[in-house]
Amino acid sequence: MSQDHLDARRRQILDGARSCFARHGYEGATVRRLEEATGLSRGAIFHHFRDKESLFLALAEDDVLRMTEVVAQQGLVQVMRELLSTRPAADGEALNPADWLGTRLEVSRRLRTDPEFRARWAERSEQLTVATRERLTRQREAGNLRDDVDVHVLTAFLELVLEGLVSHLAMGLPADDMDPVLDLVEETVRRHRRSP
Repeated sequence: MSQDHLDARRRQILDGARSCFARHGYEGATVRRLEEATGLSRGAIFHHFRDKESLFLALAEDDVLRMTEVVAQQGLVQVMRELLSTRPAADGEALNPADWLGTRLEVSRRLRTDPEFRARWAERSEQLTVATRERLTRQREAGNLRDDVDVHVLTAFLELVLEGLVSHLAMGLPADDMDPVLDLVEETVRRHRRSP
């Protein structure tokens, strides 16, 4: 098989697994359900991924990579905006917020209950923090970011807002009125120019 075919098959598995994990959670995403969601046999799935744990971790890493790319170009608030919609993401693919949210919630649950997963996840999640910090530093250097608060504090603030948004959505609260809230978050980190 060509590398393009292998890459396409891997993408097919990740996309199917994302919706399966979102719908059924980690425990409920049985091999049979993964086969149904991906349209592939267990042999095909586990040819690409050692086991269900590796598949889930690859899926979560894939989400972090997509988020990191968006953060580098447009900032963490844009990640939040994309979470609220099915608009095309930075790479042109439409994100299904329910699937992304399901994966994010499952990661949060496993971080709380599985020390081994927490250790494996720590370095991967750091990518998003680093990308956010670098983006904020570039914005500060360009004169667009407030300079009275440390970049590390602003990064932590934005990450907490993201986690709050995830919790808000997980509780089933309405998401259609969040754009003004995210506008306020952006305004909070921007540099305010004083009028002469």
